[in-house]
This record gives sequence, structure tokens and C-alpha cells, in this order.
Amino acid sequence: KTAFFLGDLEEEIYMEQPQGYVVTGKEKMVCRLKKSLYGLKQAPRQWYLKFDRFMADQGYTRCHSDHCVYFRKLDGGGYNILLLYVDDM
Repeated sequence: KTAFFLGDLEEEIYMEQPQGYVVTGKEKMVCRLKKSLYGLKQAPRQWYLKFDRFMADQGYTRCHSDHCVYFRKLDGGGYNILLLYVDDM
């Protein structure tokens, strides 16, 4: 439910104040987003970029033919393989 909230934005994005959270006397002001929101066009991409960096830091390699497949060779000769589908692993 909340994976897309973890993405870091690379550009400045503003939105209208959400219903129920409008500040009295500041109805014309907007909110600057510091993190991604579900439904934002950039949300899936920003979450994926953060996930990709994390996997690389953990020693996984991204498959060249399918960027949603990660693998890491184990000491015993086997492999750990992780398949990613949107925000499910």
C-alpha cells in the first residue's frame, strides 16, 4: 500500500491542498511535495530507482534482459534470484 511513498523526488512538484486539510486563510496556497505520493506519475519510477540502488548496495546484479530480475551468486555456488513486479517481490 505504501511503497510509492518511499520514492525520493528529483524535481519540485506542487499540489493543491487536499480536501479536509485546507488551512484557513491560506486557501490559495499550494503544498510542495518532499516525497512521492501514490497516484503521482513519477511515483513508480522514483520507487524503482530507490529499490534498484538498495539492491545494488546488497550485492545484487540486475538482469540485462529484464530489469525486474535481480540475482546474487552465493558462496556455495548457488544463486539468490529476486523477481520484482511493480511493488511486489
